[in-house]
Amino acid sequence: MSRKGDRRNGERAMVPHAQFRSYYGQPVIKKPVWKWDIPAYFLTGGLMAGCSLLAAGADLTGNRSLRRVSRLAAAANLAASTWFLVHDLGRPERFYNMLRVVRPTSPMNVGSWLLAAYGPSAALAAASETTGAWPRVGGSAGLVAAALAPAVASYTAVLTSNTAVPSWHDAYPHLPFVFVGSAGASAGGLAMVLVPPAQASPARRLAVLGASLELAADERMGRTLGLTGEPYRQGTAGRLHRWARALTAGGAVIGATFARRSRLGAAVSGLALVTGSACTRFSVFHAGVQSADDPEYTVVPQRERVEGGDVRRRCGTGSTPRARSAAAWPEGALTAPDGAGPFR
Repeated sequence: MSRKGDRRNGERAMVPHAQFRSYYGQPVIKKPVWKWDIPAYFLTGGLMAGCSLLAAGADLTGNRSLRRVSRLAAAANLAASTWFLVHDLGRPERFYNMLRVVRPTSPMNVGSWLLAAYGPSAALAAASETTGAWPRVGGSAGLVAAALAPAVASYTAVLTSNTAVPSWHDAYPHLPFVFVGSAGASAGGLAMVLVPPAQASPARRLAVLGASLELAADERMGRTLGLTGEPYRQGTAGRLHRWARALTAGGAVIGATFARRSRLGAAVSGLALVTGSACTRFSVFHAGVQSADDPEYTVVPQRERVEGGDVRRRCGTGSTPRARSAAAWPEGALTAPDGAGPFR
Protein backbone atom coordinates (compact mmCIF):
# COMPACT_ATOMS: atom_id res chain seq x y z
CA MET A 1 0.00 0.00 0.00
CA SER A 2 1.54 3.27 -1.08
CA ARG A 3 1.64 6.38 1.04
CA LYS A 4 -0.36 9.41 -0.01
CA GLY A 5 1.91 11.81 -1.80
CA ASP A 6 4.22 9.14 -3.28
CA ARG A 7 4.52 8.77 -7.03
CA ARG A 8 4.45 5.03 -7.60
CA ASN A 9 2.99 2.92 -10.43
CA GLY A 10 2.19 6.05 -12.39
CA GLU A 11 0.17 7.68 -9.59
CA ARG A 12 0.28 11.47 -9.34
CA ALA A 13 1.50 13.03 -6.10
CA MET A 14 -1.49 14.43 -4.22
CA VAL A 15 0.44 16.73 -1.88
CA PRO A 16 3.40 19.06 -2.50
CA HIS A 17 6.91 18.22 -1.38
CA ALA A 18 7.58 18.46 2.33
CA GLN A 19 8.84 21.75 3.63
CA PHE A 20 11.07 21.53 6.68
CA ARG A 21 9.60 23.78 9.34
CA SER A 22 9.66 23.95 13.11
CA TYR A 23 7.84 25.87 15.79
CA TYR A 24 7.94 29.61 15.01
CA GLY A 25 10.64 28.95 12.39
CA GLN A 26 13.18 27.95 15.03
CA PRO A 27 15.74 25.12 14.57
CA VAL A 28 14.92 21.73 16.10
CA ILE A 29 17.93 21.99 18.40
CA LYS A 30 19.64 24.99 19.90
CA LYS A 31 22.32 26.56 17.78
CA PRO A 32 25.80 26.43 19.36
CA VAL A 33 26.55 29.66 21.21
CA TRP A 34 30.31 29.35 20.65
CA LYS A 35 32.05 32.09 18.70
CA TRP A 36 35.35 32.27 16.83
CA ASP A 37 37.38 31.96 20.03
CA ILE A 38 36.46 28.29 20.50
CA PRO A 39 37.80 26.99 17.15
CA ALA A 40 40.84 29.19 17.79
CA TYR A 41 41.16 27.44 21.15
CA PHE A 42 40.96 24.09 19.34
CA LEU A 43 43.85 25.19 17.10
CA THR A 44 46.15 26.44 19.87
CA GLY A 45 45.31 23.43 22.03
CA GLY A 46 46.44 21.09 19.27
CA LEU A 47 49.56 23.15 18.66
CA MET A 48 50.65 23.12 22.30
CA ALA A 49 50.03 19.37 22.61
CA GLY A 50 52.05 18.57 19.49
CA CYS A 51 54.86 20.90 20.52
CA SER A 52 55.11 19.18 23.91
CA LEU A 53 55.54 15.83 22.19
CA LEU A 54 58.27 17.27 19.97
CA ALA A 55 60.00 18.90 22.94
CA ALA A 56 60.10 15.66 24.93
CA GLY A 57 61.51 13.73 21.99
CA ALA A 58 64.09 16.41 21.33
CA ASP A 59 65.10 16.40 25.00
CA LEU A 60 65.61 12.63 25.01
CA THR A 61 67.70 12.73 21.81
CA GLY A 62 69.76 15.81 22.70
CA ASN A 63 68.32 18.08 19.99
CA ARG A 64 68.59 21.34 21.94
CA SER A 65 67.47 23.65 19.15
CA LEU A 66 64.24 21.75 18.54
CA ARG A 67 63.66 21.31 22.28
CA ARG A 68 63.93 25.04 22.98
CA VAL A 69 61.65 26.08 20.15
CA SER A 70 59.07 23.40 20.97
CA ARG A 71 58.95 24.16 24.70
CA LEU A 72 58.57 27.89 24.13
CA ALA A 73 55.98 27.33 21.39
CA ALA A 74 53.99 25.07 23.72
CA ALA A 75 54.03 27.73 26.43
CA ALA A 76 53.02 30.47 23.98
CA ASN A 77 50.09 28.43 22.69
CA LEU A 78 49.15 27.57 26.27
CA ALA A 79 48.88 31.29 27.04
CA ALA A 80 46.82 31.85 23.90
CA SER A 81 44.55 28.91 24.72
CA THR A 82 43.98 30.26 28.21
CA TRP A 83 42.98 33.64 26.81
CA PHE A 84 40.59 32.13 24.26
CA LEU A 85 38.99 29.92 26.89
CA VAL A 86 38.55 32.70 29.45
CA HIS A 87 37.24 35.01 26.73
CA ASP A 88 34.56 32.46 25.87
CA LEU A 89 33.67 31.68 29.50
CA GLY A 90 33.51 35.35 30.41
CA ARG A 91 34.92 34.89 33.92
CA PRO A 92 37.97 32.80 34.94
CA GLU A 93 36.21 31.39 38.01
CA ARG A 94 33.94 29.38 35.73
CA PHE A 95 36.95 27.27 34.84
CA TYR A 96 37.92 26.87 38.49
CA ASN A 97 34.39 25.72 39.32
CA MET A 98 34.87 22.77 36.95
CA LEU A 99 37.61 21.50 39.26
CA ARG A 100 35.31 21.21 42.25
CA VAL A 101 34.21 17.73 41.12
CA VAL A 102 35.62 14.80 39.16
CA ARG A 103 33.14 13.47 36.63
CA PRO A 104 34.63 10.96 34.15
CA THR A 105 31.42 10.95 32.10
CA SER A 106 31.74 14.67 31.35
CA PRO A 107 34.24 15.54 28.57
CA MET A 108 34.27 19.16 29.74
CA ASN A 109 35.14 18.17 33.30
CA VAL A 110 37.81 15.72 32.17
CA GLY A 111 39.22 18.35 29.83
CA SER A 112 39.40 20.87 32.66
CA TRP A 113 41.43 18.45 34.76
CA LEU A 114 43.68 17.67 31.79
CA LEU A 115 44.42 21.35 31.31
CA ALA A 116 44.97 21.81 35.04
CA ALA A 117 47.64 19.09 34.95
CA TYR A 118 49.12 19.93 31.55
CA GLY A 119 49.39 23.69 31.95
CA PRO A 120 51.81 23.85 34.92
CA SER A 121 53.96 21.09 33.42
CA ALA A 122 54.33 22.85 30.06
CA ALA A 123 54.92 26.21 31.76
CA LEU A 124 57.56 24.77 34.09
CA ALA A 125 59.40 23.14 31.17
CA ALA A 126 59.41 26.44 29.28
CA ALA A 127 60.60 28.36 32.36
CA SER A 128 63.47 25.92 32.85
CA GLU A 129 64.39 26.26 29.18
CA THR A 130 64.39 30.05 29.36
CA THR A 131 66.32 30.46 32.61
CA GLY A 132 68.53 27.39 32.43
CA ALA A 133 67.63 26.57 36.05
CA TRP A 134 66.62 23.11 37.28
CA PRO A 135 67.15 21.26 33.99
CA ARG A 136 66.12 17.93 35.51
CA VAL A 137 62.91 19.40 36.86
CA GLY A 138 62.23 20.95 33.47
CA GLY A 139 62.91 17.65 31.74
CA SER A 140 60.53 15.78 34.06
CA ALA A 141 57.84 18.44 33.58
CA GLY A 142 58.28 18.18 29.83
CA LEU A 143 57.77 14.41 29.97
CA VAL A 144 54.56 14.87 32.00
CA ALA A 145 53.28 17.38 29.45
CA ALA A 146 54.14 14.99 26.60
CA ALA A 147 52.32 12.13 28.33
CA LEU A 148 49.19 14.27 28.59
CA ALA A 149 49.52 15.71 25.10
CA PRO A 150 47.48 13.09 23.15
CA ALA A 151 44.54 13.51 25.52
CA VAL A 152 44.85 17.30 25.36
CA ALA A 153 44.85 17.18 21.55
CA SER A 154 41.80 14.92 21.31
CA TYR A 155 39.50 15.88 24.18
CA THR A 156 38.08 18.87 22.28
CA ALA A 157 36.90 16.48 19.55
CA VAL A 158 35.22 14.31 22.19
CA LEU A 159 33.68 17.44 23.70
CA THR A 160 32.11 18.57 20.42
CA SER A 161 30.97 15.04 19.56
CA ASN A 162 29.20 14.76 22.90
CA THR A 163 26.53 17.24 21.82
CA ALA A 164 23.23 17.05 19.94
CA VAL A 165 24.68 18.96 16.97
CA PRO A 166 24.22 16.44 14.10
CA SER A 167 27.43 16.99 12.13
CA TRP A 168 29.48 16.84 15.34
CA HIS A 169 27.68 14.02 17.09
CA ASP A 170 27.67 11.63 14.13
CA ALA A 171 31.39 12.22 13.55
CA TYR A 172 32.41 10.87 16.98
CA PRO A 173 34.29 7.78 15.66
CA HIS A 174 36.55 9.87 13.40
CA LEU A 175 36.77 13.42 14.75
CA PRO A 176 39.35 12.62 17.48
CA PHE A 177 41.69 11.18 14.84
CA VAL A 178 41.20 14.27 12.68
CA PHE A 179 42.08 16.53 15.61
CA VAL A 180 45.09 14.48 16.72
CA GLY A 181 46.44 14.31 13.18
CA SER A 182 45.87 18.03 12.75
CA ALA A 183 47.71 18.71 16.01
CA GLY A 184 50.74 16.74 14.87
CA ALA A 185 50.76 18.36 11.43
CA SER A 186 50.50 21.91 12.79
CA ALA A 187 53.10 21.41 15.54
CA GLY A 188 55.54 19.84 13.11
CA GLY A 189 54.88 22.62 10.64
CA LEU A 190 55.48 25.35 13.21
CA ALA A 191 58.79 23.77 14.22
CA MET A 192 59.83 23.52 10.58
CA VAL A 193 59.37 27.27 10.24
CA LEU A 194 61.41 28.10 13.37
CA VAL A 195 64.14 25.43 13.38
CA PRO A 196 66.95 25.03 10.79
CA PRO A 197 66.32 22.06 8.46
CA ALA A 198 69.32 20.16 9.84
CA GLN A 199 67.69 19.98 13.29
CA ALA A 200 64.07 19.73 12.11
CA SER A 201 64.00 16.12 10.94
CA PRO A 202 61.71 14.92 13.81
CA ALA A 203 59.38 17.84 13.12
CA ARG A 204 59.13 16.91 9.45
CA ARG A 205 58.32 13.31 10.31
CA LEU A 206 55.66 14.36 12.80
CA ALA A 207 54.18 16.80 10.29
CA VAL A 208 53.92 14.22 7.52
CA LEU A 209 52.57 11.54 9.87
CA GLY A 210 50.02 13.93 11.36
CA ALA A 211 48.89 15.19 7.97
CA SER A 212 48.48 11.61 6.71
CA LEU A 213 46.39 10.68 9.75
CA GLU A 214 44.24 13.78 9.43
CA LEU A 215 43.57 13.30 5.72
CA ALA A 216 42.83 9.57 6.10
CA ALA A 217 40.46 10.13 9.03
CA ASP A 218 38.77 13.01 7.21
CA GLU A 219 38.27 10.87 4.09
CA ARG A 220 36.82 8.06 6.16
CA MET A 221 34.54 10.48 7.99
CA GLY A 222 33.26 11.90 4.72
CA ARG A 223 32.44 8.42 3.41
CA THR A 224 30.55 7.26 6.50
CA LEU A 225 28.68 10.32 7.75
CA GLY A 226 25.99 10.32 5.07
CA LEU A 227 23.49 13.16 5.26
CA THR A 228 25.11 14.87 8.25
CA GLY A 229 28.39 15.02 6.34
CA GLU A 230 26.90 17.44 3.80
CA PRO A 231 27.55 20.60 5.88
CA TYR A 232 31.28 19.82 5.63
CA ARG A 233 30.96 20.27 1.87
CA GLN A 234 28.66 23.28 1.76
CA GLY A 235 28.82 26.98 2.56
CA THR A 236 31.55 28.40 4.75
CA ALA A 237 32.41 25.00 6.20
CA GLY A 238 32.78 23.52 2.73
CA ARG A 239 35.13 26.25 1.55
CA LEU A 240 37.27 25.94 4.66
CA HIS A 241 37.27 22.16 4.36
CA ARG A 242 38.54 22.26 0.79
CA TRP A 243 41.29 24.70 1.76
CA ALA A 244 42.22 22.52 4.73
CA ARG A 245 42.66 19.42 2.59
CA ALA A 246 44.66 21.25 -0.10
CA LEU A 247 46.96 23.03 2.35
CA THR A 248 47.52 19.94 4.50
CA ALA A 249 48.26 17.67 1.55
CA GLY A 250 50.46 20.25 -0.15
CA GLY A 251 52.34 21.05 3.04
CA ALA A 252 52.99 17.38 3.70
CA VAL A 253 54.32 16.79 0.19
CA ILE A 254 56.65 19.79 0.36
CA GLY A 255 57.74 18.80 3.86
CA ALA A 256 58.67 15.31 2.71
CA THR A 257 60.68 16.58 -0.28
CA PHE A 258 61.99 20.15 -0.59
CA ALA A 259 61.94 21.00 3.12
CA ARG A 260 64.81 18.62 3.88
CA ARG A 261 67.46 20.93 2.41
CA SER A 262 65.70 24.21 1.74
CA ARG A 263 64.83 26.69 4.49
CA LEU A 264 62.34 28.33 2.11
CA GLY A 265 60.70 24.97 1.39
CA ALA A 266 60.49 24.25 5.11
CA ALA A 267 58.87 27.63 5.77
CA VAL A 268 56.33 27.19 2.95
CA SER A 269 55.49 23.67 4.12
CA GLY A 270 55.18 24.69 7.76
CA LEU A 271 52.97 27.70 7.09
CA ALA A 272 50.74 25.60 4.84
CA LEU A 273 50.33 22.96 7.53
CA VAL A 274 49.53 25.45 10.29
CA THR A 275 47.05 27.29 8.07
CA GLY A 276 45.51 23.99 6.99
CA SER A 277 45.06 23.01 10.63
CA ALA A 278 43.32 26.31 11.33
CA CYS A 279 40.99 25.73 8.37
CA THR A 280 40.22 22.25 9.68
CA ARG A 281 39.17 23.50 13.12
CA PHE A 282 37.05 26.33 11.75
CA SER A 283 35.52 24.03 9.14
CA VAL A 284 34.37 21.61 11.83
CA PHE A 285 32.98 24.51 13.84
CA HIS A 286 30.98 25.98 10.96
CA ALA A 287 29.73 22.55 9.85
CA GLY A 288 28.21 22.04 13.28
CA VAL A 289 26.55 25.46 13.25
CA GLN A 290 25.16 24.86 9.75
CA SER A 291 23.76 21.45 10.68
CA ALA A 292 22.08 22.85 13.80
CA ASP A 293 20.40 25.58 11.74
CA ASP A 294 18.66 23.12 9.42
CA PRO A 295 16.06 20.78 10.99
CA GLU A 296 16.62 18.27 8.18
CA TYR A 297 19.96 17.18 9.61
CA THR A 298 18.34 16.38 12.93
CA VAL A 299 15.07 14.83 11.73
CA VAL A 300 16.13 12.65 8.79
CA PRO A 301 18.89 10.68 10.57
CA GLN A 302 16.62 10.28 13.59
CA ARG A 303 13.80 8.85 11.51
CA GLU A 304 16.27 6.55 9.75
CA ARG A 305 17.46 5.18 13.08
CA VAL A 306 13.92 4.71 14.33
CA GLU A 307 12.70 3.02 11.16
CA GLY A 308 15.82 0.93 10.59
CA GLY A 309 16.93 2.64 7.40
CA ASP A 310 13.52 2.44 5.69
CA VAL A 311 13.53 6.19 5.17
CA ARG A 312 16.70 6.07 3.10
CA ARG A 313 15.34 3.20 1.01
CA ARG A 314 12.15 5.14 0.28
CA CYS A 315 14.02 8.34 -0.47
CA GLY A 316 16.72 6.86 -2.67
CA THR A 317 20.41 7.70 -2.66
CA GLY A 318 20.88 9.70 -5.84
CA SER A 319 18.67 12.70 -5.11
CA THR A 320 19.26 15.81 -3.07
CA PRO A 321 18.58 15.81 0.69
CA ARG A 322 15.46 17.94 0.17
CA ALA A 323 14.12 15.56 -2.48
CA ARG A 324 14.88 12.52 -0.34
CA SER A 325 13.10 14.08 2.58
CA ALA A 326 10.13 15.13 0.46
CA ALA A 327 9.76 11.59 -0.87
CA ALA A 328 9.75 10.21 2.64
CA TRP A 329 6.93 12.18 4.27
CA PRO A 330 4.04 14.39 3.22
CA GLU A 331 3.79 18.08 4.03
CA GLY A 332 4.78 18.92 7.61
CA ALA A 333 5.27 15.32 8.75
CA LEU A 334 8.31 16.04 10.86
CA THR A 335 8.79 14.36 14.21
CA ALA A 336 10.18 16.14 17.23
CA PRO A 337 13.58 14.90 18.52
CA ASP A 338 11.91 13.09 21.41
CA GLY A 339 9.17 11.65 19.26
CA ALA A 340 6.54 13.57 21.25
CA GLY A 341 4.71 14.99 18.27
CA PRO A 342 4.84 16.54 14.79
CA PHE A 343 6.14 19.89 13.66
CA ARG A 344 3.41 21.66 11.71
